[in-house]
Amino acid sequence: MAMRLLAWQYQRQQQPLPGAAALRRQAEGIVDQAHQIARRRGGNLAAILKELVADLRRP
Repeated sequence: MAMRLLAWQYQRQQQPLPGAAALRRQAEGIVDQAHQIARRRGGNLAAILKELVADLRRP
């Protein structure tokens, strides 16, 4: 799911997609952060993932 969100963000911002390995590493980092945030404050993991991906792609 995180990889699809990242790919969507890249396409939405008309940026080239990084390689599959780089995209996977970014997604893994985002998922780890989302799990940590969910443990601390509770909440919906999918919503947290969307926030993290959006923050990552902001200039």
